[in-house]
Amino acid sequence: MTDRALTELVAHLGVRDGCAAVGASQAGYYRRHRRSPAPERPAPIPHHDRPQPRALSLPERQAILDVLHSDRFVDVAPAEVWATLLDEGIYLGSQSTFYRLLRRSGEVRERRAHATHPAKVKPELVAGGPNEVWSWDITKLRGPAKWTWYHLYVILDIFSRYVVGWMVASRESAELADVLIRQTCAKQAIGRAQLTIHADRGSSMTSKPVAFLLADLGITQSHSRPHVSNDNPFSESQFKTLKYRPDFPGQFDSIEAARLHCQAFFPWYNDEHRHTGLALHTPADVHYGTAASTRDKRAGVLDAAYLAHPDRFVRKPPTPPKLPTTAAINPPDQTEEPTQ
Repeated sequence: MTDRALTELVAHLGVRDGCAAVGASQAGYYRRHRRSPAPERPAPIPHHDRPQPRALSLPERQAILDVLHSDRFVDVAPAEVWATLLDEGIYLGSQSTFYRLLRRSGEVRERRAHATHPAKVKPELVAGGPNEVWSWDITKLRGPAKWTWYHLYVILDIFSRYVVGWMVASRESAELADVLIRQTCAKQAIGRAQLTIHADRGSSMTSKPVAFLLADLGITQSHSRPHVSNDNPFSESQFKTLKYRPDFPGQFDSIEAARLHCQAFFPWYNDEHRHTGLALHTPADVHYGTAASTRDKRAGVLDAAYLAHPDRFVRKPPTPPKLPTTAAINPPDQTEEPTQ
């Protein structure tokens, strides 16, 4: 068979079947018909640019849009338009095609008007000592009857975890919060531009009386972001300590009983409770500056234990935990730019 006849046969059957039919070698066929240099391969076409044989033509797409824009269906949902046409024996495309064409035309959106709110700024507060940043909040204490609650107001120093002020009242009130904050600032001798008070966005915390009071006292006001509980962690942690104590009752018989319980709890919390966040010191030690001497005493005890039995401490001599130097709510990013 001539080479031309083999070429025509290959054009109809393919190289493998054509060579097999006449008993010719595929390698020989490729060698005789090799093009040198090889033709340049066309550039690949992205998938989304390739013509799809099943895609609707431009007139078909326009027909769907014309129906959706018609006076009959201008206020009808695309899915309902599709079903109505189907009941009439008309099929122009699938429901997803209707929505896709409208989306490409920028005609699919939420019809209801939604209010837009600017993003709230994340509070970033750092305290390097007592009476620099306070956190305050209100929690409910169950009363003797159903739907009866007492309200516990607590003001906490975030650096020392010291409860600087508290109050149990029968209601949540901006006026009561005003009185508590004023008395607590006077007791702690807070000066102007010294303190920042952080709270969540409760009605008392965001009230005008409290805002005017803080402005008069020269105190900076800070608030948590809406629906972000982590923005007020110190108050939440303190309330958890209160309510998980073994002697905390499920409910209080009266507001006087709630006050008596708090009168016992807060002295224990301030003066006896060794706080893990304070290197196991009490809040009072840190708040009033005696924690360093307490740590020195602990170090002396550990040194004596090491001298008595050095073989019991394999790696290094024991030391008491280090005191924290700062406390923060959402500490700022400490990443520093590289120096030139």
